[in-house]
Amino acid sequence: MEFTAPDIDWAALLPLIIVFVGGLLGVAVEGFAGRAHRHMVQVPLTVATLVLALAAVVLVARDSQGITAAGAVANDGPALLLQGLILSLAVIGVLVMSERFGGQSADAFTQAGVSVPGSAEESLATRLGATTTEVYPLTLFSVGGMMLFGMANDLILMFIALEILSLPLYILTGLARRRRLLSQEASLKYFLLGAFSSAFFLFGATLIYGFAGSMRFDVIAEAVRTGVGMDGLLVPGILLVGVGLLFKIGAVPFHAWTPDVYQGAPTPVTGFMAACTKVAAFGAILRVFYVAVEPARLEWQPILAVVAALSMIVGAVMSVRQSDIKRILAYSSIAHAGFILVGLLALESAGISGTLFYLAAYGFMTIPAFALVTLVRSSGSEATHVSQWSGLARRAPWVAAGFSFLMLAFAGIPLTSGFTGKFAVFSAAVAGGGAWLVVIGVLASAVTAYVYFRVIVTMYFGESHGDTVVITPSAMTTFAIVTGVVVTLGLGVMPSPLLELTQQASQFLR
Repeated sequence: MEFTAPDIDWAALLPLIIVFVGGLLGVAVEGFAGRAHRHMVQVPLTVATLVLALAAVVLVARDSQGITAAGAVANDGPALLLQGLILSLAVIGVLVMSERFGGQSADAFTQAGVSVPGSAEESLATRLGATTTEVYPLTLFSVGGMMLFGMANDLILMFIALEILSLPLYILTGLARRRRLLSQEASLKYFLLGAFSSAFFLFGATLIYGFAGSMRFDVIAEAVRTGVGMDGLLVPGILLVGVGLLFKIGAVPFHAWTPDVYQGAPTPVTGFMAACTKVAAFGAILRVFYVAVEPARLEWQPILAVVAALSMIVGAVMSVRQSDIKRILAYSSIAHAGFILVGLLALESAGISGTLFYLAAYGFMTIPAFALVTLVRSSGSEATHVSQWSGLARRAPWVAAGFSFLMLAFAGIPLTSGFTGKFAVFSAAVAGGGAWLVVIGVLASAVTAYVYFRVIVTMYFGESHGDTVVITPSAMTTFAIVTGVVVTLGLGVMPSPLLELTQQASQFLR
């Protein structure tokens, strides 16, 4: 059998190439640069790579949209917008990772991830000045996988992208400097459950291939429309692929990993993972359900609606019981996954537009929130218990004000991006016949608002916690926080430019 090489538009893949090349350069820096110089090289290299890739996305959006690589890669409006959003969020995520805690040599990551916490090997690594700058190339590789995840127009390529984005995150989750055992436990849970979800995805892809005879989304869609006599394989295949995708967004009942991983991972990694992974995963979900299996909507739409309802209910109710800030934000992310699914289920361009807007709003709320958590410390470690934030407004008014504003945005209070995002997805759902989901969403929002206001009241009216201090952030962390807060306010006050952009970018190429 003669092999015919596919035609590939390399210009369309330029953003991906830049990110992966930057990651390889980061690996080279780890191998050849001295320990004392790695941090000052890796951070500018990583940020420059992301900014250059973002510029390349703009060029591709103007000149190179289309489907390439034998139909396996789609560079359409949603894919390009999601790529730009992932890169923008990754920039501020990397800036938070670079925090050195007031000029000290220690950062959020351990110098010896393979060593037992407190062991002689870890102490030796510390004395020798070992660094943790490998987190930067790992982050770039994960970002590359996220970008590919949303533009994959083929189930095999989508699985490859899923693994590329996930494997670095499994490692990053276990590299916390403090509470190492909790971090390593979170990493192991994330890896094991992620492996199961990948197996479900592969099994589902196999069934869909048995149904359609192809992994390409356009061929699958055509097979669904015309019928090929293997209908018994289609619905199980869709559901199993859905399990793998819904796991990445932390939707119920595939959410068990979320609170433990969010709590155990280094907090800068938690913020990066919570924002960027959700954007990438929803990009893949949109492409699968809007392009590949949209003609079978009557089979999968009711099941996805139940998942959305359960995610909103469980995320809201369980957040009330939490006393740890990071776990509150984890269950909040589960509820927000349900809110975004409500917009996705509208199955029209307004649903795509609302979903894309909500992803941008949620991302720029999340990374600054976790960045602020890294600044509040007690006995050298992060103070994440709600009681430790008592009276915080009196000793760090700007930190308390910024975190309070972000909590209001999570709650969906007007003049914040959270309100505009919820209005966009809920209005699309009502137009699409999902009013009952909107009712559940509004009630869940009210429950989560109680949790957010409880934290705000604790910060402003509680008694000061004697051991809690707030460190002065570096210029890079300050920039990341301010950028997130400004964007959150801007998208609440003047959402029209982004809404218009998402509407223009809401058409998938098939």
